[in-house]
Parts: sequence; structure tokens; C-alpha cells
Amino acid sequence: MSETMKDFSKELSFKTSRSSGAGGQNVNKVETAVTVLWKVAASEFFNEEEKVLIQHKLKNRINTEGFLFLTVSENRTQLMNKNKAIEKILELVNKALIIPKKRTATKPSKAQKQKRLDNKKKLSDKKENRRFKF
Repeated sequence: MSETMKDFSKELSFKTSRSSGAGGQNVNKVETAVTVLWKVAASEFFNEEEKVLIQHKLKNRINTEGFLFLTVSENRTQLMNKNKAIEKILELVNKALIIPKKRTATKPSKAQKQKRLDNKKKLSDKKENRRFKF
């Protein structure tokens, strides 16, 4: 797998809608929110193995038709939201392709085990000394 981000922005499609939030009276008539859609299975940029990995890791964001979607309405212009949406979806997919290294189990050393037992004994003795003895 390559270290560079894959740019599949040519495969993206966009929908616009009215944003909620700031914008004054303009917010009611201008469609500034951008939803970016990407058909994962139809992608030519990724092999089957990578597509399965993307579908598994981003299954919460993929709808029943197989589209990965993301809505951005952070900015007040459609163009800025579109650019932000492209940036976010590229980042999301490229993060999903990263396979974390397996953790190798290690055993505690003899010194660590002894230290733990000594601390337990010390605490036990401290609590034992608090008791009232006849």
C-alpha cells in the first residue's frame, strides 16, 4: 500500500441543500450545504481488498445503495463547503485504509511482579495495623 493519499475526487458527486444556522435571511433561499456522495463498489481507484476494508470500517456512513456520504455546512458559501467536503471524504477514506499494527503480548518481568507483590503486602500491613487488637 502506498503512503500517499489517493485522490478519487473525480468519482464524487454532489448534492446541495439549504444550510441551517448563521446566514441571516439568505439562509432561507440559498443552498450552501453540500453533500458529497461516492459509490464505493464502483470505484476504479481501489482494488477489491481496499474496497472491502473501506466498506467495513465506514459501514456507519454507507447507505443501503452503497454510497458513502458526508454533509458539510460549515461555511457560508457553496464552493467553500464543496472543497471542505472533498477534503474530509478523502481524509476519511484514506484513514480507513490504514491497517493498525498488531499488538504483541508481553509478560511482566520478575522484578515487576515482585514490586507489585511488595506493594500489596505493604498495603495489607498498613490496614492490619489500623485494627484494634485485644
